[in-house]
Amino acid sequence: MFDTLSDRLAATFKNLRGKGRLSEADIDATAREIRIALLEADVALPVVRAFIKQIKERAAGAEVSQALNPAQQVIKIVNEELIGILGGETRRLRFAKTGPTVIMLAGLQGAGKTTLAGKLGLWLKGQGHTPLLVACDLQRPNAVNQLSVVAERAGVGVYAPEPGNGVGDPVRVAKDSVEFAKTKQYDVVIVDTAGRLGIDQELMRQAADIRDAVGPDEVLFVVDAMIGQDAVNTAEAFRDGVGFDGVVLSKLDGDARGGAALSIAQVTGRQIMFASNGEKLDDFDAFHPDRMASRILGMGDMLTLIEKAEQTFSQQEAEKMASKLASSKGKDFTLDDFLAQMEQVRKMGSISKLLGMMPGMGQIKDQIANLDERDVDRTAAIIKSMTPAERHEPTIINGSRRARIAKGSGVEVSAVKNLVERFFEARKMMSRMAQGGGMPGMPGMPGMGGGAGKQKKKQKQAKGKRKSGNPMKRKQEEQEAAARREAAGQAGAALGLPGAPAGKDFELPDEFKKFMG
Repeated sequence: MFDTLSDRLAATFKNLRGKGRLSEADIDATAREIRIALLEADVALPVVRAFIKQIKERAAGAEVSQALNPAQQVIKIVNEELIGILGGETRRLRFAKTGPTVIMLAGLQGAGKTTLAGKLGLWLKGQGHTPLLVACDLQRPNAVNQLSVVAERAGVGVYAPEPGNGVGDPVRVAKDSVEFAKTKQYDVVIVDTAGRLGIDQELMRQAADIRDAVGPDEVLFVVDAMIGQDAVNTAEAFRDGVGFDGVVLSKLDGDARGGAALSIAQVTGRQIMFASNGEKLDDFDAFHPDRMASRILGMGDMLTLIEKAEQTFSQQEAEKMASKLASSKGKDFTLDDFLAQMEQVRKMGSISKLLGMMPGMGQIKDQIANLDERDVDRTAAIIKSMTPAERHEPTIINGSRRARIAKGSGVEVSAVKNLVERFFEARKMMSRMAQGGGMPGMPGMPGMGGGAGKQKKKQKQAKGKRKSGNPMKRKQEEQEAAARREAAGQAGAALGLPGAPAGKDFELPDEFKKFMG
């Protein structure tokens, strides 16, 4: 969604790089480019004005003029201000102290409330709660049936006593659902209300009546992120007519410009709490302003990636794989293990989305967008077409075996050969990393390519250091070197390090001993 905005901001910051000092003209030009980028992203004009004002004031201040790298300092300011307009800190759900927590969903028709009710239910179930979905949208055709299907797919309870399609009293259904939840031991009630095709006074009053009947702990306004800054006008009308505590953005994976996300929190004073970014029920998560700002600026979202990995991979399995890679050049790591790892990664979600969360991937986003997810399925098919012996020891795969495997998996023989070769290369690299050797070709790290050149250079410098030809000066140099060695030995003795005088063990000062028990 934020691709266009990210590209414009990246181009703007690129012009700042290499400048040791920023002039007033540089700051004005940067502010103008950021303003154009935000307006093109359909951000509300009052939000843009306030944002640019803050950027210019801070960029002209001491934090940039005295910085070692002014360009990086400006990027830091833009990042902090983006976090501010996105809501600042992450807002969590408020749960009731006693009885079921009631969450009411409101919004325009077509915003995706019913599907989002199922996503929220699944998310709460993953947090250890037992949610109940309540069908109070009795106006839209088949809305009740849709909620029942969504609840079944999410594996959560549903309360739908009325058939809908214009039949039934939504206020009474909402009120009865709370008692039903208490009886059946549900701890969260999610009320799905009817949508509106605009600012419909009758349905707005109905939403207010449902709110008064159940006294929700949270009223969440569901807004389609693709409708731009017009979402702000609707949100303000809902805030004044019904009132809401937080915002949920749906369809964040669309190709719209993102103006709603960057405007709604600032204008309404209500924070974005959740974001839906796909069609699947698990394409839903808590909204973190700092992570979203990082994505917009092309810096990735490693925290979300780590959280997804922790949810998918068990610690025990990870340790098992690490030990296999660390032993005997990784030869214990087989194609079965490779397949298991690949299937675990698929559980985390779309490969394209996962790669997009990594820093610096904005530069190759076109390649990521064109990534064929079916390649993973083809790889799995090739491995599953092998015998257990071939998976355990791929070196036995000869020409006739490759032909059989290719026929069984429906691919060319060359694809089987390429897979086996890539597996050996990947196993070698992962084994080296597991043993602490690092990745080849990465300069400046132990065991990594690029460090050797520096080490040779240091050795050359050491060899090139000659002793003075003047006997008096050479004697003075030797005395200074001996004094340095003695000082180093005394420092080592104080810490009980090798080379310290015998019998000198590490002794804590008396004032610290009391803290060590």
